[in-house]
Parts: sequence; C-alpha cells; structure tokens
Amino acid sequence: MGKGRFEAFSDGVLAIIITILVLELKVPHGEDLHALRETLPHFLAYVLSFIYVGIYWNNHHHMLHAITRVSGASMWANLHLLFWLSLVPFVTGWMGEYHRSAVPAAAYGTVLLMAAVAYTILQTTLTWQRDHNAALARAIKRDTKGKVSVLLYLTAIPLAFVSTWASIALYVVVALIWLVPDRRIERVLAEHHDTTVAGGSHH
Repeated sequence: MGKGRFEAFSDGVLAIIITILVLELKVPHGEDLHALRETLPHFLAYVLSFIYVGIYWNNHHHMLHAITRVSGASMWANLHLLFWLSLVPFVTGWMGEYHRSAVPAAAYGTVLLMAAVAYTILQTTLTWQRDHNAALARAIKRDTKGKVSVLLYLTAIPLAFVSTWASIALYVVVALIWLVPDRRIERVLAEHHDTTVAGGSHH
C-alpha cells in the first residue's frame, strides 16, 4: 500500500488533537493579572503537550520520507500510536487542573511512555518491508534518544509521587531532547541520494 492516505490520515488526527488541546484551555475568571495567573498551570500544560504533539508530527513526517510502502501491520501500529496521542488532551487537562497532585502527573507520563513505545512499534513494523523501507531500517539501528526517553519516563512516573515538579521537569527534558527532528533519517536519506547521484554519473 502507498503511504499517501496513511500520512494524510495521521496528519488529520494530529491536527484534531491539537484543536482539542486548545479548546481545553480555560478562560480566566476575571479581568486582572491575578485571574490570568490562576490559568497559568493550564496554559503551561497546554504548551508542553503542544510541543509533544508537534514533535510526533515532525518525526512521523521524517520517518515516512524514508519509506515507500505501508503494510497492514503498520497501519494498525499507526492507529495504536494515534490512540495514545489522542489521550494527550485528557491527561493535559487533568494535570493542568491538579498540577500539584501526583496521580495526574503520573498519568500524563504514562500516556507519553505508551506513545513512545507505540512509535517504536510503528518503526519496527515499517522496517519489516525491507525491500521498500531499507533506508528506515538503516536509520533506526541505534536509537539512543528513544531509549533515553523511555528511561526518563520510567523515572518520572514514580517520581511524581515524591515530587510532582521534578516529574514534570523530566517530561520537559524529554521534549527538549526531541525538539530537533531525527537526524538519523536525514543522514541516511542524504547518503542514499549521494549514492544515487554518484551511480547515475557513471552511466
């Protein structure tokens, strides 16, 4: 199967998730700065989640540049990823409302952890079609950032019951790690392009 509808559907779902995120923002109950300050936890939770969804959209886009075909297993893996990302507005609103409470912060981290696991599963299923997606298979051999992210999530979730702010700080650290798109895929595609150009010049 081609990747056009696969990418278009994913982009549409991610756009809806961002729309729901912004609709969850609370209007200040008042017209002064004090009222605005009360909505700050909601706003900061929104900003963090917006960045996370943007990171997934960016890396998803880069990943699809490295493939040419999509299998049935990959379609289900993609739906699995979108399921966890669709829960981001829910846990964002909960954490924004109860930003000093451990359970909402831990739930937020659990959703992020499961989304990271789902993304890894999606990458793996796409590499099964090696004849079509060999570039992606080469690019994801070493997934240092992915492993570090999972480790930080696994640390942050129980840490929420000790210090909510420390837990949220680790979620921010993971977001900062991923702000730059996955360079591995860009490098492999550049190498493939250079090889193709070099091969064409010999004819």
